[in-house]
Order: sequence, then structure tokens, then C-alpha cells
Amino acid sequence: MRYHALIPAFLASASLIQAGGIGPKYKRPDVPVPGAYRGATTDTATAESLGDAKWFTLFQDPELQGLIRTALEQNLDIRIAAARVAQAQAQAGGTRAEQFPNISATGSASRQKSASTPFFPGFESNMSQLGLSSIWQLDFWGRYRKANEAARATLAASDWGRKAVISSLVANLASAYFQLRELDLELDIAKRTLAARQESLKLTQTLEHNGATSMLDVRQAEKLVETAARRIPDLELNIARQENLISVLLGNNPGPITRGQPLLAMQLSPTVPEGLPSTLLERRPDIRQAEMRLVAANAQVGVAKSMYFPQISLTGSAGWQAYSMTGLFDSKVYNVGANMTAPIFDFGRIRSGVRLSEAQKEEMVLTYRQSVQQAFREVSDSLVAVQKNREYRERQAALTNSASEAAKLADIRYKGGASSYLEVLSSQTDLFDAEIGLAQAQLNERVAVVQLYNALGGGWQP
Repeated sequence: MRYHALIPAFLASASLIQAGGIGPKYKRPDVPVPGAYRGATTDTATAESLGDAKWFTLFQDPELQGLIRTALEQNLDIRIAAARVAQAQAQAGGTRAEQFPNISATGSASRQKSASTPFFPGFESNMSQLGLSSIWQLDFWGRYRKANEAARATLAASDWGRKAVISSLVANLASAYFQLRELDLELDIAKRTLAARQESLKLTQTLEHNGATSMLDVRQAEKLVETAARRIPDLELNIARQENLISVLLGNNPGPITRGQPLLAMQLSPTVPEGLPSTLLERRPDIRQAEMRLVAANAQVGVAKSMYFPQISLTGSAGWQAYSMTGLFDSKVYNVGANMTAPIFDFGRIRSGVRLSEAQKEEMVLTYRQSVQQAFREVSDSLVAVQKNREYRERQAALTNSASEAAKLADIRYKGGASSYLEVLSSQTDLFDAEIGLAQAQLNERVAVVQLYNALGGGWQP
């Protein structure tokens, strides 16, 4: 048998290998997906999900919407994530270019002159050339195709990472804004309480001056005043810190934040559909990012395995030459060739590279499964938090109403002489604590919805 007869068979088999490529085809790992989230409040799961909602439809406060838009343009974390996407895009472009021939232009000119001697005559030579050269690494085993697949998956992972940053930013900014408005509400409660207690102190001082009560009642009234007054500077400090936090999220230096609706006016959706758990795998950016990293690691296994096979490259050049300055380009030259390198003894270097890529792939498989489990846990935690925070707020509202009625009765009883000011002191303290607790419960109820929105993969949609 002549050896050249094997060439067509070799090329045919190489083409088949190239079509499929060396290495495993990607398949999404099997992960257990529950039929419904734990803590779901609906009896029947539907495809509708809070995570599909646009952030500007969930947050109706115009000022909050303006803050989010500013943050999406200026926040440094988003700009860093966008720079990473640009880096991955450039790397993907460079990897894709490896599949094509590399063509370059060459040119040179030289002149050499030697003076005559008694023993050797002088000479003068001129040489110039101009041409093109090319080298093409043939991708018989799919090495560059797999590398390109890995680069494109890395680019997709970077983009999903950017979307994850956007989702977190929207949730963090909304939560921070709600916390700021809750602190404003607490400050309003403290100032209102302080004004009422100062009036009560003046009345008690008048009664003591007329002999209708004792100095002990005056001191207890002063205690109520100072209790409310000392809360104000602490709240003002926390408000300034919260404004500074929001400013940084906006990509600005610390400064004041414009307010919109009060906390109690910012009502979120009364129903929070969680949707089907299976859709979470497609919607959550961190899960998609983990999967794209797995795709890239899977392709890198093929790149590593392709090193077992020969590397074939085609080279060629063509141009013109001239050996005298008078005759420019008086001859044509060309050269074509093929090179092949194949590993024989590498002392396990390729095998170790394959094992490394397979271990990295296994790590990405486990990371993907871990991301899915973490996502299901966060959704379940958030669903329970929404339900229990709502129940707690309802109980706290009832407690505040009872404390308000008790404070009114204690004040009436004191003014009628039926009880001491100690009863007023206790009831006023309970009322102040109940009002602050109700404000915090209303905040927690809203923040729980924001956290559920983020856990369901919402916020990154344009």
C-alpha cells in the first residue's frame, strides 16, 4: 500500500474529529429542584414571579427611582464589572483570531561595499526584497474551537456577573433608602414625643408650684423629657451615616440625600408570587454565572486533551527580490511548507494538564450545585421573613394602639388625682418604645420584600 493513499482517510477522520472536537460535550448537571419553595404562601405554584418584575414597577417612589438610575450610571462596582466584561470580550476576540491564518508583510533593503586591497578587489552589492508571509495552525482536533468556546463562556460569565452586581445594587440601595426613611420616622416620633413631654413638664411644674403635686413628679417628668431628647442626636448621627452610605452607592462623595415619600406611604405589592423554582436556574445571575464558568471549564478539558495529538501548521511566503539597485524586484520568490509536531516523551506533562482541567471542571460542577442550593435557601428564608415580618408588624401595631390608649388613661387619672405620676412615666415610656418598635417593624416588612425580590433574581432587568 502506498502511504499517500492514507492521506484522504487521515483527512476524513480528522474532519470528523474536528466537527465534534476533542473533549466532553457540555451537559447541565442534574440538580434536585423542589416542586415549590419552602415557605411559599400560595397553594399552587405559578410561572408568575416577583423576580420578573422591573425594579421601577416595584418601587413607586420617584425619588428612589431617580437614585437607582443615578447609581446604575455612576456606581463604581458596576463600572468595575463593566470593565471586566470588556476585558473578557477582548480576550474572546483574541482567542477567536487564533483559528485563522496570521498574515504579515515583510520588506528589507541592504547595501554592502568593500574597498579594494592589494590582495582582494573591492566589491559592492545591493539587495532588496518585499513580500508576504503566512502561518496557519490547522485545528484538526478542535483545540482552537474549544478554546474559543471557553472564551465565549467566560465572556458570558462576566456579563452575568455584571448583572449580579446590578441586582445587588438595586436591592442594597432600596433597603438603604427604606432605612433612611425609617430613621426619619423615628426622628419625627422622638421630636413629637419630646414636644409633648415638655408641655407635660410645664404643667407638672405649675402644679408643684401651686402645691398640687410633689417635686418627685417634676423630676419624673424631667426624666421623660431627657429620655426623648437624648434619642434625637443619636438618630441624627445614624441619619448622616445612612446618607453617606447611599451617596457612596450612588458613586458620589458623602452628602445629603433628597427624600421622597415617607416610609408609611411606600407600599410594596401586597402579594409576592414566588414563581416556579425551576425558573430560578434561568433568572438568577449568580447561578447563570456559575454555569457559564462550568461551560468554560468543560471546554478547557477539550483544549488539554487536544495536546495529545499532533499540531500541524502551514507556512507560506511570496514576494520579489532584487540584487541591484538598478533592477528593482527583478525576480519572484515563494515558499510553501507544512510543519508537524507530535508529543513523544513529555514525562506526564500533558496528562497532568488534563487531570488539572478535569479537576477544575469538577470544582465548577460543585460550585454550580452550591449556587443553586444557596439560591433556594435564600428564597425560602425571604419567603418566611416576608410572612413573619408582616405578622409581627400587625402585632406591633396592636401593641402600639394599646400603649397609646393606656398613656391617655394614665394622663387622665393623674390629672384627676387618681394615680401618681409614676403611672404616667411608665405608660409614656411604653408608648415611646412601642412607636419606635412599630417603625422598625414597618421597615423590616419592606426590606424583607426587597430581599425576596433579590433572591428571586430580580433587579438586573433593564
